[in-house]
Amino acid sequence: MAPSFSSALRKQQLADIDLLDLEPDTDTLLADVIAGLSATPKTLPCKYFYDARGAKLFEQICELEEYYPTRTELGILQDNLEDIAKRVGPDCAVIEPGSGSGIKTRLLLEHLHDPVAYMPIDVARDQLLDYAAQLAVDFPAMDILPVCADFTQALQLPEPNRETQNRMIYFPGSTIGNFKPEEARQLLKGWRQLLGDSGSLLIGVDLKKDPAILEAAYNDQKGITADFNLNLLKRLNRELQADFNLGQFRHHADYDEATGAIRMWLVSKEKQQVNINGSEHFDFETDEAICTEHSHKYSPDDFITLAAQAGWQTEQMWTDENRLFSLWYLQTG
Repeated sequence: MAPSFSSALRKQQLADIDLLDLEPDTDTLLADVIAGLSATPKTLPCKYFYDARGAKLFEQICELEEYYPTRTELGILQDNLEDIAKRVGPDCAVIEPGSGSGIKTRLLLEHLHDPVAYMPIDVARDQLLDYAAQLAVDFPAMDILPVCADFTQALQLPEPNRETQNRMIYFPGSTIGNFKPEEARQLLKGWRQLLGDSGSLLIGVDLKKDPAILEAAYNDQKGITADFNLNLLKRLNRELQADFNLGQFRHHADYDEATGAIRMWLVSKEKQQVNINGSEHFDFETDEAICTEHSHKYSPDDFITLAAQAGWQTEQMWTDENRLFSLWYLQTG
């Protein structure tokens, strides 16, 4: 029986991976959690969803019938790969914040013209290294340069061995929607400054639509999204010595018409106190909720305006026949 990737080839490939390790430490996590739970209403940063179990649960969410974004965006990408590759051009370095391990990235890399490098950026260090090691096998002619970091902070990027004609940030999914519009504008502005005058952005944007479709996507019948949401508390119990009783919280998601955003919550089922790190104590009333995620939806005109305010020039938008989702190509020039 041939050795598995994880037991043999993984070890060999990991030794060859040049990791830029800027992983946030436990003190950062603790500070973010204390700040969020001290706010009104209470919040927790959605970037901490993605520990190893959280990443696997999200992959399951992407396969759910109710969760349209992943398959819709994949279809848009497949239908327009030739046009995308032509716009990106040869000798490109692809930078992917919040990289995960998606099929969309592989599909894109396979169809670009002689890409120079791929730089995945993620806070989930082990998943990032596994992903980078697999890509190093599948794309031997391309530099694989992973960066373990919080992509919302100022970024330091490694230099590829070959000269690039275009540095392109690839930001698929609907992750831009996790930021409030002003936060999204600042993120896009920071990326514009990072790339200078010879860069581009390929970004997925979820479109405004019937709220019933949105609420079904975030309240799936199998309860996987609920498990994903509650797993954040499990992570805090493990990494911050918190004592959240997962059985005393329930998942809820709703659409806020005023802001155009889906909101995910963890709702306390009863009056209780939660302790963190042996020194921080937070009281919850019955039905008091922690907001764990906003997912803002945009109209095309809204996103064009947002991108322009951040210094980006819109070149092309692709969408599906039902206008559920969109994929955009922007340039810095």
